[in-house]
Amino acid sequence: MSFATLSPLLQALLATTFTYLMTAAGAVSVLFMKKVNRRLLDLMLGFAGGVMIAASFWSLLAPALELSKNRGLPVWFPPAAGFLAGAGFLFLLDRTLPHLHLFLPEELAEGLKTHWRKTTLLVLAITLHNIPEGLAVGVAFGAASLGVPKATLGGALALALGIGLQNLPEGLAVSGPLRAAGLSRGKSFFLGQLSGLVEPVAGVLGALAVSQMLSLLPYALAFAAGAMIFVVAEEVIPESQQSGKSDLATIGLIAGFVLMMMLDVALG
Repeated sequence: MSFATLSPLLQALLATTFTYLMTAAGAVSVLFMKKVNRRLLDLMLGFAGGVMIAASFWSLLAPALELSKNRGLPVWFPPAAGFLAGAGFLFLLDRTLPHLHLFLPEELAEGLKTHWRKTTLLVLAITLHNIPEGLAVGVAFGAASLGVPKATLGGALALALGIGLQNLPEGLAVSGPLRAAGLSRGKSFFLGQLSGLVEPVAGVLGALAVSQMLSLLPYALAFAAGAMIFVVAEEVIPESQQSGKSDLATIGLIAGFVLMMMLDVALG
């Protein structure tokens, strides 16, 4: 049995399990280093942002635009509505889920006020990143299974590979500060990889949703794109620029964007 013959739900589960394992691989680094190199982290966070921006267009918005033709509505309407809904959903999560951006003091935690520890808030911040990533991969596999133009199995695999690559710095980005906050290496790794477990859940839910609601598919694709772009603009890029070494973060973003574009065109 080949991967292509599997159900879209199982494809999404396997693909998002891979992206989770890449988060865990990034978190493993905390077992071997005492301190995270900030310049390297800025570069890798910029790379993650570039991958997410490119994936949002080539893997999600482009198929959404194609699907929106001949629907009796302006072609731009379903992608625009879905994009705004996805960004709005993440905005609400950002305002309600207690979390703390990397390298910020605990008093600057966002979301509802809570007495949770700083380590919990850091893990929730990366978990917030991972929800739209898992959702995007699941939606992409669901769309590919329906024979949607520009939504191919190769494109879905490219998206999963790109998300997996950018999950490496995310695993490092949460486990490193946890170690710096005084946790043991083992506990820092455990909490770092734990933040990625939401991706398989979101991936299966995304694939299930689009496979059951074909008429809503362009909205669902754009929803995932809007959610990812919100995370990039609200968290990934600002975190990569905090140290003042913006050139490295920008180089990483450009490299991530180009690599994701190449993967999608080559595999899709």
